[in-house]
Amino acid sequence: MWTEGEVEISGVRFEYWAKHFENGSEYGIEGGRISKLNIRRDDIDVVNYDRGWDVYPEDELDKQAYEEILDEFN
Repeated sequence: MWTEGEVEISGVRFEYWAKHFENGSEYGIEGGRISKLNIRRDDIDVVNYDRGWDVYPEDELDKQAYEEILDEFN
């Protein structure tokens, strides 16, 4: 199932797209339910996971957005 949405961290808006399932798998983030995740800030990919890491969150705000989405879906 795909979910898209927005989160706001300290006044900064992030858009995200997450493919998640009912059960975790070896392809999920940390063995969890999210197998694909894209987070964008200002039209730039700040997180991209597609059954493996392409873009890992580095900035503190990016990490907070990632953690919030992970808490909800993983």
